[in-house]
Amino acid sequence: MLTAATAGFFLGLSLLVAIGAQNAFVLRQGLRRSHVLAICLACAASDAALIAAGVAGLGKAIAALPWLTPLMRYGGAAFLAFYGIRSLRAALSSNAALKPEGEAQESLAAALFTCLALTWLNPHVYLDTVVLLGSISTQYPGQGLAFGLGATTASFLFFFSLGYGARYLRPLFARPAAWRILDGLIALVMGSIAISLVWTS
Repeated sequence: MLTAATAGFFLGLSLLVAIGAQNAFVLRQGLRRSHVLAICLACAASDAALIAAGVAGLGKAIAALPWLTPLMRYGGAAFLAFYGIRSLRAALSSNAALKPEGEAQESLAAALFTCLALTWLNPHVYLDTVVLLGSISTQYPGQGLAFGLGATTASFLFFFSLGYGARYLRPLFARPAAWRILDGLIALVMGSIAISLVWTS
């Protein structure tokens, strides 16, 4: 069981480290100290649910619904494009909008909506968790639960480290230029993922 759990942990962590839409959002919320606990918990819990579904074999069921993949692809691309444009506008706006203390704090409901949309409307999330982790878990007969728990542990560790560790970067982001760069990078990440979703269709 330890071998399966360790494999699940490191594979899950390796899939999370790559910069993506979800990670960029968690980082920004952490820098602003805005609903960090709820956002980290929502991301990790979503991953846990998807990993559990993958280990349980849901990937095969999704493959049997040909209409679901295009729906998720275009819906996710539209949302990512919208968020990317919003980040680009923030990167080009006045200094007052770039400092976390100068920004109006969005409500918890709004933050969670954005977080869950970035998570559940991104087809890449399903490929990483339900399909990839789910298929690899079959290499550990009778130890799928341990594999899934390892991957889930990695998810909780990563998101909470990212969300709460972002505070150590706050001195850097006290400068408006740093926020411009961050918002520009977020816009680039969101836009590139949106384009890739449509381009590969």
